Amino acid sequence: MLQETVTIIAYAFISLLVITIYGLTLNGLVMKIVARVHGRFGPPLWQPFIDIIKNNAKRTMIYHGTMFFLGPVFRIAGGIGTYLFIPAIHGSEVFANFSFSGDLLLVMYFFFFGQLGMALGAGESGHPYSAIAVSRGLAQMTAFEVPFALSVISLAIQYQTLSITGIVSAQQGGILHWTVFTNPLATVAALIALLGMNMHSPFDIVLAPQEIPIGPPTEFHSAYLGLLQTNRAIFNLAKLVLFMNLYFGGATNILILIIKTFSIYMLSVIVGVSFPRFRTEQSIRFFLGIPTILGILAVIFQKL
Repeated sequence: MLQETVTIIAYAFISLLVITIYGLTLNGLVMKIVARVHGRFGPPLWQPFIDIIKNNAKRTMIYHGTMFFLGPVFRIAGGIGTYLFIPAIHGSEVFANFSFSGDLLLVMYFFFFGQLGMALGAGESGHPYSAIAVSRGLAQMTAFEVPFALSVISLAIQYQTLSITGIVSAQQGGILHWTVFTNPLATVAALIALLGMNMHSPFDIVLAPQEIPIGPPTEFHSAYLGLLQTNRAIFNLAKLVLFMNLYFGGATNILILIIKTFSIYMLSVIVGVSFPRFRTEQSIRFFLGIPTILGILAVIFQKL
């Protein structure tokens, strides 16, 4: 029993290490793509690795309160926790992680954990605009969770399970078994919600780079910024792997995982370089409009 537990933990560590390296590489690639769209050369692909090494080598003597510095810790704990309960590769012992029956509900709770921790940390920063960022972030998070939750409810009705592994298993046997074809309304609602989760333009209202040059990249520094940058790689990939499993048939090997997650992420990147930023109220109205209606229709159709 002890040996089995140690083996599972070792496999989970390997899985997390691989997905972190892939996530950092993907972040560097996306920065390069966005730069080329803007007519710039852009940073090298390995820039995220350099940034993390540089920031983790620094220390700070500035003190803003315990909760402020726990924000990045909660953030990366949410990212790691989200990924470790998602089976990354179907049928693989190494990439099975700690998935179990009903793990989809736990993963959805972990989505909130890191963001709420960051909100508490920002609230103790003492910055005059921190309350604005917190209200923006939580309001948008609540808005895009509505269509996503409706989509998940529709999948639970369709597949009669809340196990991610069970949902992936039900989609095996051919591309036409994927949720994107068997439940397109739920898929579209979830993919629109993913745009908000990834916080590319027009949904980058928390950082608001075109408006105020503040936020976590400037408020946090040294190893705390390194934690946030590492979490950006892990949490982004956790969301992409989850959506791949729920709507695109999962992956049976690492190559398929890379192709599918990269394709899903490009949706956010393309939208981000094509549209300007929404205001907060515009973003909330958007997610509570068509995506929510699609989610409601997906639930209704599954009950008919």
